[in-house]
Amino acid sequence: MIGFQMDEDGEWRLQHGGCAAYRGMGVLLLGPPGAGKSDLLLRLLDREGWKLVADDQLLLRHRDGVLLAQAPPALKGMLEVRGLGVLEGFETLDQVTVGLAVACVPRRQVPRLPLPRLWRPASPPAVAGQAAAAIPPGGAVPLVALHPLDASAPRKVELGLLAAWGLLSCHAGAFAPPPSSGSA
Repeated sequence: MIGFQMDEDGEWRLQHGGCAAYRGMGVLLLGPPGAGKSDLLLRLLDREGWKLVADDQLLLRHRDGVLLAQAPPALKGMLEVRGLGVLEGFETLDQVTVGLAVACVPRRQVPRLPLPRLWRPASPPAVAGQAAAAIPPGGAVPLVALHPLDASAPRKVELGLLAAWGLLSCHAGAFAPPPSSGSA
């Protein structure tokens, strides 16, 4: 289950998934057990500028219209590496603002030119039809679907986060502006 109900008071709530941060901005990795979240997380940590926030479980809450993430205290600094076990000692960030959610899905479910979508912790990830250029009130974040085991997945996550920040422009796809309704 990817979504959950968050209390209005903004208390921390447990979420299955992982989170890494690039230059201080968090990326949620969502999907069922065995989807490849931890593998993608490990490969993100191998890239310049990335740090671990949480693996397998994370805590989320809304505050001032943004979504915050952190590791449960018992799991801080730990990462499951399939074939090796649960390893500890990774450099971490205590808490981050989430800027992007990535649904880890099978390759056949990754759209070539996706429509902009948003993920809200109180909703399943299939919230569609809203522009994803900025984090709207209520802690919703842009959502993309990626196959986590693709060799290019770490770079795609990085590019998605940069596009969500508005540092890359997108002419078609997940971060494209809505079509203009004016007539010529």
